[in-house]
Amino acid sequence: MLTIALLALVCASASANAIQARSSSYNGEYGGGGGERFSHSGYQLEGPITAIRIRVNRYYIVGLQVRYGKVWSDYVGGTQGDLEEIFLHPGESVIQVSGKYKYYLRKLVFVTDKGRYLPFGKDTGTSFNAVPLYPNTVLRFISGRSGALINAIGLHWDVYPSDCGSC
Repeated sequence: MLTIALLALVCASASANAIQARSSSYNGEYGGGGGERFSHSGYQLEGPITAIRIRVNRYYIVGLQVRYGKVWSDYVGGTQGDLEEIFLHPGESVIQVSGKYKYYLRKLVFVTDKGRYLPFGKDTGTSFNAVPLYPNTVLRFISGRSGALINAIGLHWDVYPSDCGSC
């Protein structure tokens, strides 16, 4: 009798877990080896991604910085190359990231839910395409490895923050 009750409890717990909605997912790392690890984890608490700065040279993605709400993350990567900056419209989110790499990142393309295509870098190398695993989720923060260039990137997806009226 105790065995049946215990089995029923385990089954009920398992089905309750299956019903819970999942929302976070991860893609990556895309790129080569080397570099120091970085993570923007924690910045997503400042709000959604609202702008992106990417430094590029003739061959590679050199550095990057992301604005979460109204707060810029730490800059990661090197200092050589041209700095490009794109601001997202209010309520706009990144829903897909693709790119190319060899030993370092060479290209990043951010696609938004408003149909904008935001490319950075050069079109050579091994391709990748990252989308969230769960519906109605967006890019919330990035991680990866960097040195004088961006060695690799990881993409973290979750639901858009509901408490961000001023972002």
